[in-house]
Amino acid sequence: MTDTYRSMQVAAPGDGFSLVHVESRNPGPGQVRIAVEACGICHSDDMITAGHLPGVTFPCTTGHEIAGRIDALGEHVEGFEVGQRVAVGWYGGSDGYCEACREGDGVNCPHLQIPGVAYPGGYADQVIVPAIALARIPDELTSVEAAPLACAGVTVFNALRRSAARPGDVVAILGVGGLGHLGVQFAAAMGFRPVAIARGADKGPLAKELGAEEYIDSTSQNVAESLQALGGAKVVLATVTNADAMSATIDGLARRGELIIVGATPEALQVTGLQLLGGSRKIYGHASGIALDTEHTLQFAAQSGVRAWVEQVPLEQAQSAFERMLSGQARFRMVLTTD
Repeated sequence: MTDTYRSMQVAAPGDGFSLVHVESRNPGPGQVRIAVEACGICHSDDMITAGHLPGVTFPCTTGHEIAGRIDALGEHVEGFEVGQRVAVGWYGGSDGYCEACREGDGVNCPHLQIPGVAYPGGYADQVIVPAIALARIPDELTSVEAAPLACAGVTVFNALRRSAARPGDVVAILGVGGLGHLGVQFAAAMGFRPVAIARGADKGPLAKELGAEEYIDSTSQNVAESLQALGGAKVVLATVTNADAMSATIDGLARRGELIIVGATPEALQVTGLQLLGGSRKIYGHASGIALDTEHTLQFAAQSGVRAWVEQVPLEQAQSAFERMLSGQARFRMVLTTD
């Protein structure tokens, strides 16, 4: 590595990205340095660069959909080697000793480390991360393919595989965007009956192309009635950030059906106790997962052919790519590359 590396930094909350050169460091004990090859742009990067998450310091280098190669090992790192291809997602490390970590639930660790918050993230040529945060990338995946799977991918895959749904069950994906287009693909590959729900008839052909058996246009159809006509949804995976859209699916849940929320929204859902008691339904949120969950996501994607639909741009064009993601013009994930 050179003595300095490129980093796209935000100087103060709400500012744009600027290219700066940062002095390269060696990894400390338990850490590795990654030569970044690709880093996805996530909507939560907007919250980070706006200073809305506690712990963010400025200037800030965000980015938590990282894929690259290990180029240096710190002391006491075992199981990894220089040159190995790895990915890092929202889970960027944890304390290892709390109750959550001891139960294998490190993504809910009170001292969770998020790349771009706890330490500089992946909008750069290199990043130093705790070895516990590493997920191995299968040979079948390029770095551009792996990067968005390290956050968006593991979020939906891990939620579905830990849900009540079993092969043959109706699984509805609410939203066909950055998360939802992966959710439909994973649901189909896992043997569920995928139903896509979105606004507008124009998204129907796209949903079918992604693997949906049915499409519900929420602007012209009653979502709950449409789901019940299919036998009820065992799972509704809500990838949108609209509380009203989520609430409209609740009566469409089957017996012991689950509404799983992966799209963050501060808005309150509209739901009554009777809606939940009738049919013993559940509503809960699902965080992404630990590094091993990311590794399982990458393995399943490699085997099944699930891929994020991406637009890739050079690292130095992070600002325009970021704006494209925020405007909704991207289809579906923006990925920065360093070569």
